[in-house]
Order: sequence, then structure tokens, then C-alpha cells
Amino acid sequence: MTTLEIQRQLKEVGFDPGPLDGLPGRQTLAAIKAFQRSKNLLEDGIAGPATMAALFTGTPTETVVRENMPWLDLARQKKGLREGRNNAELSRFLKSDGKTLGDPAKNPWCGDFVETCIAVTLPGESLPKNPYLARNWLRFGKAVEPTLGAIAVYWRGEKKGPSGHVAFLVGEGKDGKGREVFFNLGGNQSNAVTVSPLAKRSAARMSVADQR
Repeated sequence: MTTLEIQRQLKEVGFDPGPLDGLPGRQTLAAIKAFQRSKNLLEDGIAGPATMAALFTGTPTETVVRENMPWLDLARQKKGLREGRNNAELSRFLKSDGKTLGDPAKNPWCGDFVETCIAVTLPGESLPKNPYLARNWLRFGKAVEPTLGAIAVYWRGEKKGPSGHVAFLVGEGKDGKGREVFFNLGGNQSNAVTVSPLAKRSAARMSVADQR
């Protein structure tokens, strides 16, 4: 595992390693220590076996799926696709259910990503009217407590306003600033399909498909 890969993963789970340059500098060391502190590991700044296991396999971002969650499996397969560099491939995926919002480089596509994953893997599931608007997923499926694979809807700006974000819940914990967060696998997160933290206080609803 290279330093660059460690830096990328640290950034993805909310711990800023500084420039993604492959160099184990002071900011990368501080990010590793902050991550270790959040996981109750030895805070030595060394990416040893325990730290690497937590960072890449045991973190809330990559909990192993033990039950059938095809929508989450599909979402994970698309992890890393960027709306710029991978525009053609990403656009093809967003069209694979027969419809799409449009060019992901020009449109907010978090709802399109969730809709495509659900529509492709659960073709009989009832989808929200206009699934491209994140807040419309507030009326999807069955409400649940935070659980792996749930569709997580977040408010932005005003709680009852039109702005929001939707993604798949893959874990919870603390970010690099010690804030309580949910980790989400979704689209339009830093212009890509990534795992990103969002404050728990901004979560509006968690739900699962009726077919689950």
C-alpha cells in the first residue's frame, strides 16, 4: 500500500492529510494520528497493520456486507468514478436504468446515482416522483434507524427547504474534527462517487426499500 493510497483513504473518511502527493509529511502524520485517536488505536502516526485494517477494511466506510444488498454492491462497484475524468462511463451508468437527469458535470446527480442503483437492482421497487431531487427520497420505502445500506437523506440550508443530499449509509463515527458523522457512499460527493462524512445533525431520514 502506497502513501498516496493512504492519503486518499484518509481524505475519503474525513481526515485531511494535506496535498495528495505521496509524501509522508507532517499533515499526513497528523491525519493518521487523528484517525487512530478516533478508532481508539495506538496514536503513534504509523500506518501499521491495525491502523491499515481499520482504515481500509474495518472502518465505517467499508463494513463488509453479509446480507443481500445488491444496490449497495452496485454502488461500491462505481466508487471512484469522477464526473470529469470518467464522464462517459459515469453517464452510461446513470442512463443504464433507461433514464437520467443529464450530464453529471452540469447537474447535481446524487439523486440520479441513488435512483440508478435502486432501479437497476430492485426493478419492481416504487421510486419517488422526480427521484433526482434529493429531498424527494424522504418519502421512499420504510423509515428505519441508521443501518448499513439505508438511503440517507440530509438537509442543507434550511431543514424544510428544497436543498439536500441523498446517499447510502455505510457507517458512523467521528471525522477529523471530532464531529459525530454518518459515512455515506454516494454520487456528487466531491464531484465523484465516494464515501464522505456528513454531520449526524443534518440527517433528515433513513429508509430501506419495501422489497428488502
